[in-house]
Amino acid sequence: MAIEQTLAVIKPDAVMRDIIGAICTLIETASLRIIASKMLQMQRSDAEQFYATHRERGFFQPLIEYMISGPILVMVLEGENAVDRYRRVLGATHPERAAQGTIRQLYGIHDPDSRVLRNAAHGSDNRTTAQWEINFFFSEQELFPRTGHDD
Repeated sequence: MAIEQTLAVIKPDAVMRDIIGAICTLIETASLRIIASKMLQMQRSDAEQFYATHRERGFFQPLIEYMISGPILVMVLEGENAVDRYRRVLGATHPERAAQGTIRQLYGIHDPDSRVLRNAAHGSDNRTTAQWEINFFFSEQELFPRTGHDD
């Protein structure tokens, strides 16, 4: 199996609810290593660039407002098939559709009146996107890969 890296973002609502540790525990239980992390407050321009693929969708502006509403924790995860592995532990986009025991099922907030999903976390959807997203938030000097090391 291939050792990969992927990006994980703990979104503002989850940071504000003090569930970072619980989410990181699920990540590490899935045999993914956190090789870089930092907490930051996204600026509007950065959020708009990061979510540019959704620009034409009706939820774009509410999503941007949500993502700049408080601090986020961004992390680079590493492990065998990290993108798919993290997507499995993350769960479906909509918390009410996410499998039992996944991050979004356990910690996402289902609010049918909101135009924004408060699903607790973000994950890259493929390896190409993962590399772009990692480079968006982290420089090479900030990454501490453990590839090739015995545990």
